[in-house]
Amino acid sequence: MPTDNSHPLRIGILGAAKIAPRAILAPARSTADAAVVAIAARDSQRGSAFAQRHQIPCVHTSYADLIADPDIDAIYNPLPNSLHAEWSIRALEAGKHVLCEKPIASNAAQAAEMAAVAQRTGKVLMEAFHYRYHPLMARILAILQSGELGTIRHIETVMCIPLYRYWDIRWRHELGGGALMDVGCYTIHLLRTLAGAEPTVTQARAWLRSPQVDRAVDAHFTFATGSTGRIYCSMWSPTLLKYGAKVIGDQGELHIHNPYLPHYYHRLIVHSPAGKRSEQVEKTPTYDHQLAAFIQAVQTGTPFPTNMTDAIANMRVIDAIYEAAGLKPRGI
Repeated sequence: MPTDNSHPLRIGILGAAKIAPRAILAPARSTADAAVVAIAARDSQRGSAFAQRHQIPCVHTSYADLIADPDIDAIYNPLPNSLHAEWSIRALEAGKHVLCEKPIASNAAQAAEMAAVAQRTGKVLMEAFHYRYHPLMARILAILQSGELGTIRHIETVMCIPLYRYWDIRWRHELGGGALMDVGCYTIHLLRTLAGAEPTVTQARAWLRSPQVDRAVDAHFTFATGSTGRIYCSMWSPTLLKYGAKVIGDQGELHIHNPYLPHYYHRLIVHSPAGKRSEQVEKTPTYDHQLAAFIQAVQTGTPFPTNMTDAIANMRVIDAIYEAAGLKPRGI
C-alpha cells in the first residue's frame, strides 16, 4: 500500500552504525523527498552524540520506541546481521516500510519469514544492495543482453577487503559475521545478476579466522545453461583489496573494475570481434539511486530489483556455500 506522499518520506534509523551517514543520511540530504527524523541506539549517549553530529531531531532510547513512533514512515536497518530479521519484522508489523542492509537475514528461512510479513502487511521491504541501482549496472546488463559477447560461458566476481580489526562485529559468529556474509553476499548477488539465473554450488572452500567464522571463501557454480561461475571473497587474505568481475562469452569478454562502489571509480573493458574499448558512466553515489528507488516503491508501488524474491534466492546460495564448505549457515 503506497504511503501518503504529501510530505517527505520520514525515516528512522535503528542504531548508530558507521555506514548510516553515507548510506542514508547523505542521500536523504540530497533530495526533498526524504528526511531522517529520528534515531535509536542501545547506548543512549552514543545515540544522542550521533544525532547531534548529524542533526537528527529526535532520539529514542530503544528500538521499540523508534518503530512505534507515529511520525516515522520508514525504517533504515543497519544493525548486525543477526538482528536484521527480528527488527525488520517488528518494524513491518508496526506499519513501517523497511530498507534493510545486506545480507537481509542470517539464513534463507529467516528471509522467507520476513517476506511473508512484508506481504501480509503490504509494506516495502528492500535489501540494500545499493550498487544494483547505479546506472553502471544498467549499462552492464545492456551489454550482456545485446549479444555482443555471444553465449556466456563463465562469470567470476570478487570482493576482498583487509579487515584487520579482529574486534569488529563482522568477525563475530553470533552476530552473523564472516566474509561470506559481509563482502561475499555482494559477490553472490552480482554473479546472479550478471547471469540472470540461479547458480548451483559445485564446490566451496572456506579459510577460517576462528571456529565457524570464515575469513575467505572460494566457491564454484554451474547454471542450467551449462555456463559456470566462481566467487572469491575475503576480509583477510593475501588478496588484500580487490573489487571486480569478468564475464566470458564465446565471442568476447567483459571486465568490470569496481562494480560495487562505482561512484569512487569504475571502468568497463569490453573485448569483442569489433575490438577493445573502455567505458565509464556517471559517478552519482549508488546510495542516492537506491534511496530514490526506495521512495518510489513506498510512494507509488514501483517495482525494484532487490525485492524479497531476490533476497531469499541470495540467502539460499549463501546457505549452500556454507554447507558445501563444511560450515553451518548462520542462525542455525
